[in-house]
Amino acid sequence: MEYNGGSVVAMVGKNCVAIASDKRLGQQFMTVSTNFQKIFPASEKTYIGLPGLATDVLTLSERFRFNINMYNMEEERDIEPKTVAHMISSTLYQRRFGPYFVEPVVAGLSKDNTPFICAMDLIGCINFAKDFVVSGTASQNLYGMCESLWEPDLEPEDLFETISQALLNAQDRDALSGWGAVVHIITPDKVITRSLKSRQVSKETYCGD
Repeated sequence: MEYNGGSVVAMVGKNCVAIASDKRLGQQFMTVSTNFQKIFPASEKTYIGLPGLATDVLTLSERFRFNINMYNMEEERDIEPKTVAHMISSTLYQRRFGPYFVEPVVAGLSKDNTPFICAMDLIGCINFAKDFVVSGTASQNLYGMCESLWEPDLEPEDLFETISQALLNAQDRDALSGWGAVVHIITPDKVITRSLKSRQVSKETYCGD
């Protein structure tokens, strides 16, 4: 998990959920990219966060996309967030003796717009939650920030502010996460996606000039 770094957090609000990740891709302490995608859409109201080894993130994102498309074709309906979670868990458990190095996070709204979030370990053990879940190299920092800032029944804008402050402050204290963030707010009507700037090293300093 520490080789490429990265962190993901999801929170529940009032008839809405939010999921956010940092943008950094590293090779240990060397930054390789500052715009690496870690959150992928599973359906219109469900998103999957995949912090971990970059090669496994890319492999699993494509595998999950294939499985979800097959489900939609066979069932002729959109996949539910809980079904996505169990599909991911099953996929990870199949490789339990040589696991994928990712700790997935699922966030979404069910067909009756009930918020759903969960996180998993490397072999697919699901942790369901009604407040927030965290994953990645800044997870310990995120636990502290989320415990301090999260409140029940947050409106979408308040939820955005809460998850943004939690992630930005947590990744500022983690050398393997950072370089901005992406936040998705999922509501019954729409999905709001915002990109955040965070504390960053200037180009001159980064290049050693």
